[in-house]
Amino acid sequence: MRATIIHAPGDIRVENAPEPKIVAPTDAVIRTVATCVCGSDLWDYRGINPVTEPHPIGHEYVGIVEEVGSDVSTVKPGQFVIGSFIASDNTCANCLAGYQTNCRHRDFPNGCQAEYIRIPLADGTLVATPERPAEELIPSLLALSDVMGTGWYAAKAAEVEPGSTAVVVGDGAVGLSGVIAAKELGAERIIAMSRHESRQKLALKFGATDIVTERGEEGIARVKELTNGIGADSVLECVGTQESMHQALLSTRPGGNVGFVGMPHGVQIDGQELFFSHVGLRGGPAPVRAYLPDLIDRVYSGRINPGKVFDLTLPLNEVSEGYKAMDERRAIKALLRP
Repeated sequence: MRATIIHAPGDIRVENAPEPKIVAPTDAVIRTVATCVCGSDLWDYRGINPVTEPHPIGHEYVGIVEEVGSDVSTVKPGQFVIGSFIASDNTCANCLAGYQTNCRHRDFPNGCQAEYIRIPLADGTLVATPERPAEELIPSLLALSDVMGTGWYAAKAAEVEPGSTAVVVGDGAVGLSGVIAAKELGAERIIAMSRHESRQKLALKFGATDIVTERGEEGIARVKELTNGIGADSVLECVGTQESMHQALLSTRPGGNVGFVGMPHGVQIDGQELFFSHVGLRGGPAPVRAYLPDLIDRVYSGRINPGKVFDLTLPLNEVSEGYKAMDERRAIKALLRP
C-alpha cells in the first residue's frame, strides 16, 4: 500500500509499505476513504519536534472497516467509521469519566495518512455512522476525528454557556472548530482572534461576532475593550505557544475559564499570577471519542459543517504539497484522498 513517511523536517514522502494486519483480537483494519494533515503534524515537519528516523505520520481518518479481530463486536466489515486520534477501551475509569484520551490502556494510532490503517481497541475507539455517508458529508465527518472534537473540548473545558462571551485564540482548523462549538453551546458573543482574511471570513460564517486582529498585549487590550474592561467568560486557547497562552489567560475575566488544547511548546505559567487572577484552567488532549456520537448527529442533521476548514484537497501522492501549503499558511487544512 501507499503510506506517508516523514524522513526529516521538510521531507515528506509517499512510499510503499506493508498492509496492516490484525495483531490483537481487539484490532480493526480500515481502508481509509479520507485522511488529512493536522496542524500538530507541522511540529515535526518544521523540526520543532525532533525527527530522528523515518516514520509513518498522520492520526486523522475515516474509512471502511475491512477486517476485525475476534473480540471486536461494535463495528463490522463494510461499515463506515470514524475514530479518535487516540485509541481507548472506553470502559476503564478514566474513559467512563469522559477522558478517553487518558484511557488506562490507551494506544496511539499513527501512520493514518495511508491507504490502510490498523486501529487498536476498535470497540472503544471507532464509531460507525448510521449509513454510508453522502460524498459531501465526508469532509465534515473527517473533521470529527480530531479538530472538531478538539474545538468542542476547548469550549467545554472553558465552560462556554448560553449567553456567555467567548474568545477563540487561534485561527487554524481547531480554532475555527472552536468557534462552531462556542456557537453550538450558546455563546452570545464570540470573539475570534485572527490576522488572515480568509480565516476571518470562515470564522464569521461559523458564528463569530467580532474579529480581533491584534496580538499580545494589544490583543488583550482589544478584548478588554470589547468586554467593558472585564474580559471574556470563556477563552479557547488553540495554538500552544507562550504568547497564545499569555493572551488567553489575560483575556479572561476573574472567575472565567480557559480551555487549552494547543499542544504546549515552551509554555510556562506564572503560578502567582494565575493564583490572583481567579481564572480556571483546563485542557489536554481532547477526549474526541466522548463527543463522536453527538457530533455525528449534528453533521448528519446539517447543524454543523466543520468540513469547510478543508480548503485544499489533494490525492495522497501529493501529500508533501499539503504540508507545504499549510506550513506557508496558504491552506488552513489539507484533505487527502488515498
